[in-house]
Amino acid sequence: MAKKILILNGAARKNGNTAKLIQAFSEGARNAGHIVQEFYLDSMDIHSCKGCLHPGRDSKSPCSQKDDMDQIYAAFADCDVVVFASPVYFWTITGPLKTAADRLYASLECMGYGRFVRESVLLMTADGSDYSQAVTWYRTYERNLGWKNRGEVLGKGKTEEACKLGASL
Repeated sequence: MAKKILILNGAARKNGNTAKLIQAFSEGARNAGHIVQEFYLDSMDIHSCKGCLHPGRDSKSPCSQKDDMDQIYAAFADCDVVVFASPVYFWTITGPLKTAADRLYASLECMGYGRFVRESVLLMTADGSDYSQAVTWYRTYERNLGWKNRGEVLGKGKTEEACKLGASL
């Protein structure tokens, strides 16, 4: 059965190492019959979560802030898999990815956490080898939401591994 895959790309470089992992993952997923939609967060106007606890009522636009996050809300409402993709910045995910992940709160709060159980994937690159803080963030996020971790690819150049993971969904 074809799955709808939402990729949140938190990289600053549109054609860098993270993009190569995403491209390989997407190729594997598409070849397996899945539908992939990627959002390159660095080019989007997404404001930080205000913690207002006053989300809207529509799952396609649940937040009181109106910015490019509405594009992601629409995709998130219909997806089966969420892919978090980021290089390591200061031992964790990038700011744009963290901001988008925080803003998903509005959808979760608006429609109920149980309605948004998803599968998830982590794709990360780094010049170093310490992914521990980023992996802890990711695993805590997906565990607390009751999501199913489908896999993690950690390291630049691991395109074959990323392609296989995309195909395995």
